[in-house]
Parts: sequence; structure tokens; C-alpha cells
Amino acid sequence: MQVEDGRLVAVDAAPGNPITGGFICQKVKQHARRVYAPERVLTPLRRTGAKGEGSFEPISWDNALDVMAERVQDAVARFGPASVAPYLYSSSAAALQSVLGDRLWRRLRTSRVEHTICAATHGKAYHEMFGSMLSADPLDVVHARLVVVWGANPAISNTHFPPLVAEASRAGARVVVVDPRRTAMAKRADLHLALRPGTDVVLALALARWLDHNDGLDRAFLDAHAEGVDEYLAAAQPFTLDRAAEVCGVDAAAIVAFAELLASTRPAFFRVGWGLERNRNGGSACVSVFALPVLTGQFGVPGSGIMSSLSEAAPFRGPQPSNGTGPPRPPRAPRRVLNMNHLGRWLTDPSFDPPVAVLFVQGSNPAATAPNQQLVHAGLARDDLFTVVHDQVLTDTARFADLVLPATTHFEYADVAVSYGSYVLAEMPAVIDRVGESRTNNEMSAALATRLGFDAADFDPDPGRVVGDALEEGVTGKGVHIVREPSATVQFRDTHPGTPSGRARLAGIDEIGVPQYQELAEAFPLALISPATHRTISSMFGEFNGPEAAVRISAVDAASRGLHDGDTVRVHDAIASVTVAVRVDRDLRPGVASMPKGLWCRTVGEGFTANAFAPDTLSDLAGGATFNDARVEIEKV
Repeated sequence: MQVEDGRLVAVDAAPGNPITGGFICQKVKQHARRVYAPERVLTPLRRTGAKGEGSFEPISWDNALDVMAERVQDAVARFGPASVAPYLYSSSAAALQSVLGDRLWRRLRTSRVEHTICAATHGKAYHEMFGSMLSADPLDVVHARLVVVWGANPAISNTHFPPLVAEASRAGARVVVVDPRRTAMAKRADLHLALRPGTDVVLALALARWLDHNDGLDRAFLDAHAEGVDEYLAAAQPFTLDRAAEVCGVDAAAIVAFAELLASTRPAFFRVGWGLERNRNGGSACVSVFALPVLTGQFGVPGSGIMSSLSEAAPFRGPQPSNGTGPPRPPRAPRRVLNMNHLGRWLTDPSFDPPVAVLFVQGSNPAATAPNQQLVHAGLARDDLFTVVHDQVLTDTARFADLVLPATTHFEYADVAVSYGSYVLAEMPAVIDRVGESRTNNEMSAALATRLGFDAADFDPDPGRVVGDALEEGVTGKGVHIVREPSATVQFRDTHPGTPSGRARLAGIDEIGVPQYQELAEAFPLALISPATHRTISSMFGEFNGPEAAVRISAVDAASRGLHDGDTVRVHDAIASVTVAVRVDRDLRPGVASMPKGLWCRTVGEGFTANAFAPDTLSDLAGGATFNDARVEIEKV
């Protein structure tokens, strides 16, 4: 960090972190601009105009918190605590900024909004199959002789991984990429399979079937370390090469080439992203892809295994006991669980009992990022819904709020950071003074808790206490702490499945049993995906660095519709329509359109983004989002 006269002017990598190699991605380098963005919320605000209009007046923190506490208490008295719904996400907050909020809403027994919008399906598939087994270390990919990148675009969302893959490639590793787009890594890969969105499970099962029929299975590894193998292989039998080629839209020869690499090349390192979970078959897709290194025994040495979230190894203690007495706690009735992807439904359904009377949004922008966007906006516009947004900038969601509370950036308070992409815990000191009247998540939660009658000693937001209580013995939270040394987390050598049997489980997966493929009734011809870009983190930074509001299609699809690059087009399905520019993209396969993740609603004339077409149906595991099940048509205006 570079600070001049108390002002943050530049952000870059700190020394001592083995994964960053002295650089950070371009979008995070822009973070200083958000600290001082014109949209930065500097004081608590109270709505003065219609919801969605964005008209507010400044008020004091005491006034805002008193009003919020009064409305929460009123909702609890009228409808019960489940009528309060905290819609929370980490945004750019550090590791421990949810501690006191989680404690408050748990004590109050509000509804619990599950984090199902991203990584829930992927995470549950991994844990169903491997339990508590830690992820392979990305630093070990340099030892691989086969690198499989499936449903991920590391050049955009994991920029420290591609240089490691390049090092492995220079040493002779083969690289396979599975993605509907010809991403930067796909352009450098030895084999790219540009499959249709939602068909990953078919491709993986066809690979498994080929391995089964061509002596490509590691039977000794399976006998020692896996269960449910016969049931899994039985599920794969219907997916012949011809069927997979037709369903996935890839050449059968490419599937065979991939299978031969899996059978003959080791060690293999799998970087499985979140792209393949974002459809109706998401759980089945993740399970079937995770099964491939199990079937081929690709574990036990550096450069092998599956890279998943590495944050599971963070040296945090479990929940700590109460420090205070406080008022008598209410009965421990089960909390109502709400699916984050159904925000529009539970805000608008008149039969929803109890109704959501208070919505608290922290570190998230669901007006821009949630599926079924029109229904979400309709719910946020309810006159009888009291909405509070605690955020750094005036987001699309904040414009619907009754109260907007200013939040700190992570440059303005002390905490620690963990990563899903490296085995590192790093100190995050405050480097600048608070901008405006911003408060941390923990400070906001503590102030509200005391107003709701909870003991202040139990909600002490002092960062030193919060960090000290959370970290394991011997971990100080100072500097950079290497959680696991490189090559010390080899799967099936240093870390093992935490399933009841101690084996990798290929069948009996919760909700799905074994992987299955569900067809999608396609009323419209183009599958619309909404991938991340190099500009934003979800919608974060969209206030000043948003991607172009355009739809991208293949040259084949453009020609069949008489479209040229830059034309104004109408993207529509049976419900929604947006007017944007079209870009002809030679890196997209036919039948697939793309609009960027992270657009703010204000950047499109109709006030909607790609999520206007994203259904709020759920994946087959963990109730995950199905953004990539969007289907549209595109016509010239």
C-alpha cells in the first residue's frame, strides 16, 4: 500500500506471500478508487423519495440505529423474529467482520439466509465426496504433467495461477481446458473442449465410461480409497462417445484425446471452477468431474489432486462462549432458512408466512447480482418492507433502501485475511483513517445489539479482541502466516477424506445419489452466460470500472441474424428485454451468448442486467444458483 498525506494512492502486493509473487490483479489495484469514489457513502442516509429513486438526506448514526432497532423490534413483536432477514455477504470485508453480526442474528433467531448464490453447490459436492480433506496446493501445480482447468477462467479470477501453469507447461505438462469460451488459458492449452453450458456432467460421465471400457481405471487405488465405484460407473454407461458429442457439442475425438491423457499422464492437477455449478445439473457436474482423478488415482504426489477452497485450513478456533450474561435468551426454536437465490420470491409472495418485514443487506448488491431480477426489484420496492443497507457505496440495492449506513473499506480497520486460493493468513492493519463516518460490520452489529438489549460485553467490536479470540493458539495474526508449506498438503498423503469410511465417496451423494443429466426445455435458442471480467469482483467496482454493457455472440450466430459488431440489439426471453450493443466474439462457440457479470443496473437503459434472464430455479445440490440456464434470443433493433 502507498499512502501519501494520509490518503491511499496505490495498492499492490505485500512481501512474504508465496502465491502472489509480488503482483496483484488489475481490478484489485483499482481499489483505492473505491475508497474515494463519488458514490462513497459518507454518513448515514434516510430515504426521502420513492424506493429505487436514490433520494436521501443525511442523519446521525444514533438516529439511524434507533430507527433500525425500533423497526426490528416492531417486526419481531408483530410477526416473530423470522420476519427479519439478514442478507449478508463478505464483499471486501476481512476474515472476521461477520463474527458479531452472525452472533446477533443467531441470538435474535431471525431467518437465516443461506449463501447459495455462489460456490454452495461446488462446496457441497466436494464435502460430500471428500469430507474435510484439504485442497491441493496451487503452488504444487508446477509438478504436474497434466493440468485440467474445468469451468474456470484463472486469467480473470485467479491471476496467480496461470504463471504456475505456464511453468508446468514449460516443463512438459499438457493442459486441457473445458469451457464454452476460448479463454486466455484455452488459447494456450493443448486441448480445449468448448462444450454447451449445462452439459459438463455428460462430458465427465462419458470420460468415465471410456476409462472403464479401455482399462483406464486405477483399480488398486479405487479398491483402497473409494466407495460407490460400481454405482457411479453404472450411471456413466448410457453416455457413449456419440451421445456425449451430440449433447455437449464437441467432437468425439476430442473426448477420446482427453480420456487418453487422463489414463496415461500423471500426476494430474485439477483446477475446477464455479462455472460448471451454475445450472440445473451443477451438483452432478461437480461430482462427476471430481470423480475423474479418483477413477484414475491421480493423488498422492506433488502436482496431483483437486484444487478447491483453501480457506478450510485457516487457523481459526470454533465459536467462543459468551462473555456476558445479558437478558434471558429466547427458546432455541429452529431458525427459518431462506435460499438467497429466492430473494424475489420471499419478498413478493403474499402467502409467505411470516412475511419479511425487515431486510438487512450487508456487503452485497442483490438488485444487480441476484437471479430473477425483475422480481427482486419488485420486492425491494415494497412500501411495507423496511430495508437497511450497510455498504461502502450507493449501490443499486442501496437506492431501494430506507436507511443506508456507511461501511469501511478494509484499509480502514485492523483484521486478518485468508484466501480460498492460497494457504496463507495475512495481517491487515489499518493504513488510513476512516473515510466519512464509516463503521465496520462488527461495530455496526455491536451498536445494534446493545439497542436490542444484548450485553455489550458480548458484542465488543475491538479488533484486537476479535482477532485474538478467533485465532488458534500460537497464531498471532501479525505479518504473513504460512498455514501450509508448499508440497505439504498432498491429497491422500498428507490430508485424507473425512467421510465416515475415510474413502472418497462416488455414490450416495445427498440429494442426487449419483450424477444425473437433466435436459433443459429451451424455448429460446441461445444459452446466455454471465462470466466474470477483469474489471469487477461480482458487482464491486462497477460504480467506476464496470464492464461494457453489451452482449457477445459468435460470428456464426451473428451472421444468421444479420448482425454486425456494434449494432444495437434487443436481448429478450418471454419475460424480460434489454437493449444493448452486440459484440461479435470469435472466442464464443455457436449457440452461446455472453453478458458480463458485475454490470450495475443503471448502465442499461431498462434498468436490468443479464440477471433479468437468470431463472431462480435451483441446482440439483445445495440449492445453488442456475444463472447459466438463461436462454434468450437476440434481434437487431
